[in-house]
Amino acid sequence: MNKTVTNLFTSPYPTSIQTSLDSYACIARYDPSGRFILAGRIDGVAIVWDLDTKGQARWCDGHVKGITCVDWSRNSRYILTGSKDWNVVVWDLASDRDPPRRRSTIRFDVPVISAYFHPKNSKIILVLLSSGEVYIVDQRREYKGRYELIEVLDESDDEGQYNRSRSAPTAVRFDPSGKHVFVGTTLGTVLVFNTRTKTMIARHKISGAGIIRGLELVASGRRLVTNSSDRVLRQFTLPVYAPPSADNEYIEQELEPTLRFHDPISKVSWRSMSYSPDGEWLAGGAADDASHKIYIWDLARDGLLASTLDGGRELLMDVHWHPSKPAIASCTNMGNIFIWHCPTEERWGAFAGGFEEVDENVEYEEREDEFDIEDEAEIARRKMLEEEEDVDIEGGVEEVDGPAEQSRQNGENDEDILWALEEPDDDMKTWKLKVLTEDEDAM
Repeated sequence: MNKTVTNLFTSPYPTSIQTSLDSYACIARYDPSGRFILAGRIDGVAIVWDLDTKGQARWCDGHVKGITCVDWSRNSRYILTGSKDWNVVVWDLASDRDPPRRRSTIRFDVPVISAYFHPKNSKIILVLLSSGEVYIVDQRREYKGRYELIEVLDESDDEGQYNRSRSAPTAVRFDPSGKHVFVGTTLGTVLVFNTRTKTMIARHKISGAGIIRGLELVASGRRLVTNSSDRVLRQFTLPVYAPPSADNEYIEQELEPTLRFHDPISKVSWRSMSYSPDGEWLAGGAADDASHKIYIWDLARDGLLASTLDGGRELLMDVHWHPSKPAIASCTNMGNIFIWHCPTEERWGAFAGGFEEVDENVEYEEREDEFDIEDEAEIARRKMLEEEEDVDIEGGVEEVDGPAEQSRQNGENDEDILWALEEPDDDMKTWKLKVLTEDEDAM
């Protein structure tokens, strides 16, 4: 019921390349609205592309080495770029200049592998470093600081403790609610931390996986797909995690995959993967040495391979599914961004019964009242009734202090959710991106 009319007549996944953006990009991400793409380049520059005009809307020049990760805040006002120059920079796209104003610069002692905004507050940032350390950086006044997420080791098992002490985080993600952080390690385990308390609440062993190279969660947060060194993508159904206990107990559980995805013929490894907005499709970008290939699986049909998209000889580096449409952005090793879509032939007769298409325009004269919504006499009667109603001049809308108070009034008492909404950012839906012209940029 929530699908748009166009989705009823198109393929649920993209089938061909619509356009290519010459961006010199190594990573690209759609914004939550789907109108813009943020591209990170190997020369340290990040570019915001406007997909309506296929032009550059913002130019973020602030790193001296290649960009390794990019992310958007929930309403697209802020963007995040992490780099090999040891810095994470948060840019404010509401500023009227290029490069945009920096809201903050977070410096570390080693290169940054990946970084993400908290889904509900852009002042909370998750960072993975090349040294294998994972930090939650909280920039709010009350909670300001850097908090390292450390795996709990079992002291009763000396051999197990030795093995686990050698593991290092290799991939991190917030879940869509922001309550939990998922961390993949070199020993094929997935660790789950509570974002508010920074304590480990679960450790999942994945048999035969090897090194976890990537994590992706469906929009509902109930399913997780992992990319591992054994060249297999695995999907899991996640358990319901209880709030952290006073004695810091955690779940020790091996996860069994519900679906496995791999290429049994070429046995390629995978660069990245991305779920469709409804979670019914999974796109996997192959690390093929000869071509640009994207595999698409139908999750509703037991992971059946639905299509293989071939983008030519430029090797694939990254894929990301559009947040609301059957479209995919993929980066190549030559820096181009391919925008994949579903080409459709317009069928106007499907929108209205009895509609007929003609070869030439026909002049039509409508009746004076043919397209009136309702009778003029009825409109006049309704206006008279409205004038007779009493107006409440003393009442008013009760003011709400902020997002946390709104959540309480809506019956949301989850402590982990309310914690993230305290001291919210100013990333509101009402903000507008000002597209700068060349003259304004030069000034």
